Amino acid sequence: MKQLLSSCLYVAFYYLFSPLTGYAQAPTDSIKNTAQHLAPGNSLFDTDKLLEITLSGNIRELINDRTETPQLHPITFLYRREDSTEIAIAAEGKTRGHFRKLKENCLYPPIAIHFTKSESLASSIFREQEKIKLVMPCQGDEYVVREWLVYKLYNLITPKSFKTRLVRVKLNDAKIKKTSSSFYGILLEEEKQMAKRNGAVAVTKKLQPDETEREPFLTMAVFEYLIGNTDWSVQYQQNIKLLAADSNAVPTAVAYDFDHAGLVNAPYAKPAEELQMNSVRERRYRGYCISDMKKFDGVIALYNHLRKDIYAVYTDCTLLDEKFIKATLKYLDEFYAIINNPVKMQKEFRYPCDKNGTGNVVIKGLREE
Repeated sequence: MKQLLSSCLYVAFYYLFSPLTGYAQAPTDSIKNTAQHLAPGNSLFDTDKLLEITLSGNIRELINDRTETPQLHPITFLYRREDSTEIAIAAEGKTRGHFRKLKENCLYPPIAIHFTKSESLASSIFREQEKIKLVMPCQGDEYVVREWLVYKLYNLITPKSFKTRLVRVKLNDAKIKKTSSSFYGILLEEEKQMAKRNGAVAVTKKLQPDETEREPFLTMAVFEYLIGNTDWSVQYQQNIKLLAADSNAVPTAVAYDFDHAGLVNAPYAKPAEELQMNSVRERRYRGYCISDMKKFDGVIALYNHLRKDIYAVYTDCTLLDEKFIKATLKYLDEFYAIINNPVKMQKEFRYPCDKNGTGNVVIKGLREE
């Protein structure tokens, strides 16, 4: 929590949630492409300090390539060290995702960045990342910050979760020599690195939720309930990754992509029609049917143990306005009021057992790119 607090204080010095503007004149600072020796522990996710990055190249062509099969476009990935030196790394980028990739939905699409092997990469904080995902603003970068904090919540719950780094992004279109104003983005840990960190491998299997490790699944499913997210599916691996000790072991379900969560409350987020919900702020438990509520005891104990830390993610962060913090604390209060009331908890968490309800509806996932 101290690391998160220091991050929030650090980024407080930047202007908050400014609207995205048009292109401004490109900066004249020269780019230093010299490699620097880094200590073994100095890597991308060792700190939460805000990182400044710039994507340079034919950015307009990259951003507008939102087809079903987008191409890789050559770019230069630049980041600024704490001593203000800019390091340049050769890379390629392409748009990714589904909902957020569509122009009618989002101003900027998410970007997949593939690094080119080089001395600059090997001696940079990105040396462990062959590729990385960059979450871009869809409709306002305050929602990017909110989603980043949900990832921080999940990191509190389990190490089997994706690490993230909040960044300020600039897009430098080298062809027209214009640079965008900066906005918030999220760098998301590579799947292979997340698996390696947990002594596991990433696997892809068609299976049912109850074929994954039970305790980690319940922990994950309750987390999705906490944040008000229904946009996930194990069966179709919709916003779910699987980790296992090896290809034959029982896998663990890992959640990611939380922009449709009620805790983020993005203006474009809507629950699937099949769920018959009015808003993403409603909670709906999406786990499988479990009649014995005692199987949740360990999971509920974990969330109660972490309650102060969960609240502190929001109360300690100066990036959020008071109105949002107040609404979030109330939303968290509602969660804890349910899990600590046996009658309410049974009603909510046994909902998938109701054949006449929508708790057992499976939302088909989209093709992974």
